[in-house]
Amino acid sequence: MKRRYIYGLLMAGITFASSCTKKFDEVNTDPYKFVPETFNPNFFMSQAQLQFSQTGYDQLLFQSMWTQSLASTYDYYANGDKYVLRGSGTGYYNRTWNRGYGALTLVDEMKSLIQGKTQYSNLDACGTILRVMFIQRITDLHGDAPYSQEGQAKAGNSTPVFDKQQDIYKAMLSQLDAASAALDVSKDKPTSDLFYGGDISKWKRLGYSLMLKAAMRLTKVDPATAKTYAEKAYAGGTMTSVADNAKVLTDNANGNSNSNSDALLVTDDFREVRWGKTLIDFMKTSNDPRISAIAEITAGTGKAANEDRTAAGINTASLQIGMPNGYDQNGGATDISKAPNYPGTSPADPNVKNDAAAPDGKYSRPRLLVYADRSSANILYTYGESELLLAEAAIRGWNTGSAATHYANALAADMRSLAQLNATPQAVVSDNDIASYVSSNPLSGTSATALQQINMEYYVVTSTTFNFNETYANWRRSGYPVLTPITYPSQYITGSIPRRMPYPISLPQTNGANYQAAVSNMGPDNFATRVWWDKQ
Repeated sequence: MKRRYIYGLLMAGITFASSCTKKFDEVNTDPYKFVPETFNPNFFMSQAQLQFSQTGYDQLLFQSMWTQSLASTYDYYANGDKYVLRGSGTGYYNRTWNRGYGALTLVDEMKSLIQGKTQYSNLDACGTILRVMFIQRITDLHGDAPYSQEGQAKAGNSTPVFDKQQDIYKAMLSQLDAASAALDVSKDKPTSDLFYGGDISKWKRLGYSLMLKAAMRLTKVDPATAKTYAEKAYAGGTMTSVADNAKVLTDNANGNSNSNSDALLVTDDFREVRWGKTLIDFMKTSNDPRISAIAEITAGTGKAANEDRTAAGINTASLQIGMPNGYDQNGGATDISKAPNYPGTSPADPNVKNDAAAPDGKYSRPRLLVYADRSSANILYTYGESELLLAEAAIRGWNTGSAATHYANALAADMRSLAQLNATPQAVVSDNDIASYVSSNPLSGTSATALQQINMEYYVVTSTTFNFNETYANWRRSGYPVLTPITYPSQYITGSIPRRMPYPISLPQTNGANYQAAVSNMGPDNFATRVWWDKQ
């Protein structure tokens, strides 16, 4: 009765006020309703950063296997491991596209809200840097894509043109140049920033480091532009330590679990997704101390032990074995038991009722405590990566400092970055091991060998931080590692590793004319067509 009485008084008061005022809109406006004037645009930044960082099956199913960083005999992973479509594989063509444009839409909305408001100048520049980060992943994977007309649906344009990739790269470099220069530490900083907590100096270094990465993507197709912007990025100031790494720490307790760990913790994935032979064999050639930080074999034997997502495995480096790509468990010529140097099946545990053998059980998996952590970090770009790119630029004779120094910095940074994957560091390499490894692995004085060293280390750092989109892009650009295509029945591409991801299958219906224009410019919409910067 009391609540109804109060409600009645409130309604009476509203009625009375309505009869005595002309401020009808003010009186009848919901105080909790979103209006641009009252909504804090900073909130869009954190949402965009989180959404973009969450990859999961966006890259695990195809890119991680195409680069032979990971391998799997599980039929579902034939999509990437064997170039055979399985489990609605075409539905995954749109994952990176949709996630990237979803994050871009959030940044567009943020920039729309702050347009003309000088107090948000730093937030606006950060938004431009994020837009470039997001579109680069999309265009690197697919090729031509909407950018100049992206985000205009509210204005009535739901069929944006596909910009040519060379035009996207021209715009990205120009926009990064302007945004990085515009950042000002004396002005207001972003208040909802998952990368750096609003540290403008770090944002400026990220902007120039992204400029460096975009520039180096052009080494095969436009070395003059690559040189110009790599030198400009170096002069502007790239990342200086692992504290500058761009990353998002997820939060399972509040409903934002890490999508990579969510995917890996699916029972079949956990049991059968393994580190690839190409990666582990390479790391073993130099006794890389990261092996024990990132890899383990199951402690028990049999299927039940290999499905136990609560028990950490054995991470002794000498016991780790990478699994070759292209094998299955079907009993034929491509059965994993036929693989060269097959270590044997992990036998059923006689003490476990109805246990079965685990054919993949002796191969190394990503360490449970590191990669199955639902509150782990998504690492998007590291200081070590930027140092490797500067080293390569220097090897090419460009004015970016000492190649040997950048390479040594990168080796140390790449090992230290692994500790950032978890809130409580798990993938830890000791300072002594880091120092010893760096001193034992200097950069070669021969250009060709140095380029191989630099890009193989790029392969290791992006694979071990689970940034397989970048692993795949840099493999296409650099040619490292040298990979042998998989041969298997009924492939969607034969004799070659895929060079791009086809467009989402819905685009011919939703944006047909512009889709067709992109295909006419690039070539057939398939896995063999190369994007513009991936020159032969």
